Amino acid sequence: MRVMGVDPGLRITGWGIVDGNAARPVVVEAGIVRTSDSAPLGTRLGELYRGVGQVIETHRPDMVAVEDLYSHYKHPTTAILMGHARGIIILAAAQANLEVTAYSATRIKKCVTGNGRAAKSQVQRMVASGLGLDCVPEPPDVCDALAAALTHMHDNSRRST
Repeated sequence: MRVMGVDPGLRITGWGIVDGNAARPVVVEAGIVRTSDSAPLGTRLGELYRGVGQVIETHRPDMVAVEDLYSHYKHPTTAILMGHARGIIILAAAQANLEVTAYSATRIKKCVTGNGRAAKSQVQRMVASGLGLDCVPEPPDVCDALAAALTHMHDNSRRST
């Protein structure tokens, strides 16, 4: 199975391609799609769509795991912008006929570390360890995307047993 994990963001979207299964996951490649801070919203969403589409076309994942939308009630504008970005990512996947599964941040943390309230640094260390990497993937958006992919692999292995 090849899973594309995505950590959606309007400024920076992290992505990671993981092959294998929960017992033996292997990173194929990972990176970010960055949009122009000063560009109008429509332009930025177009950049994000093209960038995610290019990753899908290049790496041909079997499915996409995306982190669910979360925002603190004090920052509703952030939630709306994140929703735009997440919608574009789901659209790019749908146009490639890919299934998209969304996971909450607490579900991802629980799967990767065993604790749904784990610190970001703990998640990063466990992602690196679980993927056999010598160092924590950077930037953090990439690590979060890989954590989403690992969560999907774990959940998929539980469903198929």
